[in-house]
Amino acid sequence: MAKRETEKDRGRFALPPDNYKFIAIGFVILVIGFILMLGGKSESPDQFSEKIFSFRRITLAPIIVVAGFVFEIWAIMRKPREK
Repeated sequence: MAKRETEKDRGRFALPPDNYKFIAIGFVILVIGFILMLGGKSESPDQFSEKIFSFRRITLAPIIVVAGFVFEIWAIMRKPREK
């Protein structure tokens, strides 16, 4: 038998409000990681630029992006504390 939707359940979200705050923080971390990957193009299309192989683009930015995704998963799976 299908469960009837009560008046109390109608206005509730799937996650508690704190989880949405953490999800927004994780999104900001992801955006920062992708911004760090930008750049490194050469002035002329005929020349190769070594700037694309910098520490920031090859190592730091992917670590921040992966950390952002891990934080997002944690924010979604986080269980609210009981009062």
